[in-house]
Amino acid sequence: SVSSFLVAAPGGRRACHASILMDLVAALDVEEPPIYYDKADYIQTASGNKVSRQSVLCGSQNIALAGKSIVKPGVILRGDLQQLRIGKYVVIGDDSVVRPSYKKFKGNIAYIPTTIGDHVTIGARTVISAAQLGSCIDIGEDCVISNRCIVKENSRILPGTVLPPDTVVPPLTVFGGTPGRYLGDLPESTEVMQKHHATLLYKRFQPEKEAKSSARLETQVPRQKAENFEPH
Repeated sequence: SVSSFLVAAPGGRRACHASILMDLVAALDVEEPPIYYDKADYIQTASGNKVSRQSVLCGSQNIALAGKSIVKPGVILRGDLQQLRIGKYVVIGDDSVVRPSYKKFKGNIAYIPTTIGDHVTIGARTVISAAQLGSCIDIGEDCVISNRCIVKENSRILPGTVLPPDTVVPPLTVFGGTPGRYLGDLPESTEVMQKHHATLLYKRFQPEKEAKSSARLETQVPRQKAENFEPH
């Protein structure tokens, strides 16, 4: 079977088998409908970021979005405190807050730059104060990722989780609860699945005008083809 083939394969061929698994994911995926938004409500950058005009980017000169990420309405990014580096295909849900973590030293507060990897999905109303979020992470709605937390790659935080300060979430694990704690392990395929999930969310997020014009184009193309074959 395919699954036994993937498990039995030598480590040196892992990239090849990850590619095969990605093809399987694409083949088995049920096409989901687009999520439409009003083009006037978002700013689209040259690198493909879609940032809501209803979001607040404090200290925008310190906020780096790598590309093809979505910042939903009500989001607050606190770049005024320290640098925020956000990777590709990151989706930040409605009313979430991303702010740098900090350390107290001799009565003073020192803010630490925050890094978010690629293919990260953050649910609505979540507060991120982590030092680092790795790539291919799914964080549910209504979570609190507290000061100086480190969430390693290919992990999942369940909705409503509150991670205490300085928590380290290992790769391929699930954390949940209040306070957040280890609940179990994730399969090796998590990286591929999360990449697919985050990429699909970005592709489904389409402006209404484009969607309507493409629908009109689909109805016009058959008519034009038919006209080409009419006798003169």
